[in-house]
Amino acid sequence: MLRTTLAGLRAHRLRLALTALAIALGVGFIAGTFVLTDTIEKGFTQTFSAAADKIDVAVLPPADGTAGKVPAIPEATLEKIRAVDGVADAQGLVRGTSALIGKDGKAAGDFPTAGISLPQGRLNRTAIVSGAAPATPTQVVLDEGTARTRGFKVGDTVTVLDHENTQHRFTLVGLFDVGLDQELGYTGAVGYTTATAKAMTGEQGYREVDVAAAEGVTQERLRDAVAAVAGPGYRVATGEEYATAMADANGADTAFLTMGLLLFGVVAMFVATLVIYNTFNILVAQRTREMALLRCIGATRGQVFGSILLESTVVGLLSSVLGLLLGYGMGAGALGVLAAFDAPLPAAAAELTPRTIGIGLLVGLVVTVGAALLPARSATKVAPIAALRSQVEEQTFRAGLLRMIAAALFTLAGAGTTVAGLTMEAGETALVVVMAGSSLVFLGVLVLGPVIVRPLSAFAGWVPARLFGVPGRLAVDNSRRNPKRSATTTVALTVGVTLMTVISVVTVTARETYTRQLDEQFPVDYMVQTQERDSSLPRSIAESLRARPELASVVAFRETSAEVGKAGERGRKHGVGAFSADSGYVPKLDAGSPDLLKPGTAFVSDELSEVLKVGAGGRIAVRTAEAGRVELSIVGVSDRDSGLPAVTLAEQEFDRYFTGVGDSRVMVNYRDGIDPDRALKAIEAVAQPYPTAKVISSTEVRGQFDEALDMMLMIITGLLGLAVLISLLGIANTLSLSVHERTRESALLRALGLTRPQLRRMLSVEALILGLIGALVGVVLGIVFGWVATQTMSDDVAFRLPVPQILAFMALSGLAGVLAAVLPARRAARASIVDSLASG
Repeated sequence: MLRTTLAGLRAHRLRLALTALAIALGVGFIAGTFVLTDTIEKGFTQTFSAAADKIDVAVLPPADGTAGKVPAIPEATLEKIRAVDGVADAQGLVRGTSALIGKDGKAAGDFPTAGISLPQGRLNRTAIVSGAAPATPTQVVLDEGTARTRGFKVGDTVTVLDHENTQHRFTLVGLFDVGLDQELGYTGAVGYTTATAKAMTGEQGYREVDVAAAEGVTQERLRDAVAAVAGPGYRVATGEEYATAMADANGADTAFLTMGLLLFGVVAMFVATLVIYNTFNILVAQRTREMALLRCIGATRGQVFGSILLESTVVGLLSSVLGLLLGYGMGAGALGVLAAFDAPLPAAAAELTPRTIGIGLLVGLVVTVGAALLPARSATKVAPIAALRSQVEEQTFRAGLLRMIAAALFTLAGAGTTVAGLTMEAGETALVVVMAGSSLVFLGVLVLGPVIVRPLSAFAGWVPARLFGVPGRLAVDNSRRNPKRSATTTVALTVGVTLMTVISVVTVTARETYTRQLDEQFPVDYMVQTQERDSSLPRSIAESLRARPELASVVAFRETSAEVGKAGERGRKHGVGAFSADSGYVPKLDAGSPDLLKPGTAFVSDELSEVLKVGAGGRIAVRTAEAGRVELSIVGVSDRDSGLPAVTLAEQEFDRYFTGVGDSRVMVNYRDGIDPDRALKAIEAVAQPYPTAKVISSTEVRGQFDEALDMMLMIITGLLGLAVLISLLGIANTLSLSVHERTRESALLRALGLTRPQLRRMLSVEALILGLIGALVGVVLGIVFGWVATQTMSDDVAFRLPVPQILAFMALSGLAGVLAAVLPARRAARASIVDSLASG
């Protein structure tokens, strides 16, 4: 039997080629994921180890997050560390904000650049890629990304704002690589000497202290000595421990990336499993006479069963090896793409670890052999007398009671779980619950697939049957003859179309919901705010804007933090503010009236109202800077989309209680008939003297969100494209095997007058119908699941149906089915009528 099985594989090498490709693609995606993430992890470890080689001990702030704006490691602690016996050198690292001014006179970027210190000597771990490190108070370095995007080069004079927004000029003496520091990669950074960094950022202490050991002193001994001096609360680690901790911290992102990509790999393998099962199912049916002959000459049921499993093992093993090679190429290619986009990743050669090889081979073998078990079991039921039959009998499908019960249980359980998720508060938990419910419903539809194929094939084939005449009608009949096979074939495509429809529905709905919320929260044309969200603007900006003839309305908001609580009770810190506006501005309130806001009264936000259990008519107490604790009557409750702080006072009252507070943001509308560009130039002209004042348009905010959504949609669609590709291989495989199975039938049709083009047309239309069936089920399920998912996004969702995209999915699915039928149809049309009849 072993020789017979291997001989059968050699004789029909092309028979399993498409199945092998489906397995290879699935294994390749999983292997590629591990190659990508293993390489990144290895690069992190190597990079941090190389950096840690320069230090022997690192002293870090407390792990409870008390660092923040208050220096975690004071100067006194650094001096104590320097005095420890065995310390050759100790340097504190400063990090704060230090806004770089671009060549247009405005602060560069949406967030202020970071200000960091570069220590002298061995403990400087910053990689200078051009020029030199700063050596004097008038010298700085820039990260190479910021220098490139802002047009600076070594030798230029750059302007930087200190922590009081005073401008200082420096000579740019070098460029450095931010390495794996994602925060610096996002904001950009200016590097100074340590003393200058403290002066520019206003930081009075250090983010970290690096220590070099004297000759002959071990890292462990120095760590213990430094820890004893530093005192409790600080994290003190050797250079090796520091490198491991940093690599593990960055590896958390890698683990999240691995999990996300593996989800798509699981989808791909699920689709591949369906393709494998369908392929072996058809192969067993085609080889009924062959296996019956083997039974006639003495083969046992176990030997027939073993031959099918052996065949699947060989195919699975060879396909998995191919998948590993493909995965290595995918991983290396992904690293190349990330490098081309300047992603902050370490440089390292693609890594194919023994774990990846083992997982790839195991997954490929388990999936292939597992999918072949049921067909192999069917093969054992072949009786020896079947060898006497002239041709294979067409199996008749009957919807059994067990199938209907299983479908009903899955569907009801899924529907119940989904409804439970919809009744929960919007959020991640509700999303997970409805996803679980949707998966159960999908399984119910999967079990019910053969039952719904007949009516769906009639529906999908109604137009083709009339457009293509006899070939069209024959194609419709063929798609309905074996509903179990057709259902298994189309399910693979249904998975991909369902997921892509869900993503499209969620994306379009999120875009519409965000746009509507933006219109409520940003109901203006432009907004002026500071680069640092917690700093303020001079009030002269709003006053100057009100004098511009191009502008219709200007609303200025100001805000500070104060203790707020119920009257007579101790409170907590909340935002307290006011606004100055033209007569046309009306804040959005859930209760009360804007006209009621007078001295001695206040609006509270709906969130604060819920926390304090007070509403309109109640009283709160606010501790002010100038008047101490004052009690106020609540005359309105502001909506969470109003943009108002937790407590809103009358403008004059706020200025009396909190002096010297600038505007936090200014909202502007231009007059009807004014060109938007002209209005923008007017606003920018007013904001130009203030480097940190940034002008933002609602169109720009929407554009950034749309760009992020489009990028996400493109990435997810590309990843799901692998599942769709595998499903198309399944359609091509099914048609190819079906053509082989129906060789005699096709010859009879040719003998009765069907031409070669008509035969090709018949098979193409059959594939078109299968593609449309998969698309129909996928689109319907995708719309339902997408609607369910959007209901967990927030309490106020603007559901939208992406009709053009859904129609495109339908058209592409039908087209893909036709393309998958090209080679099988061509093969059937070229077959000899006489030889085909003789083969029966």
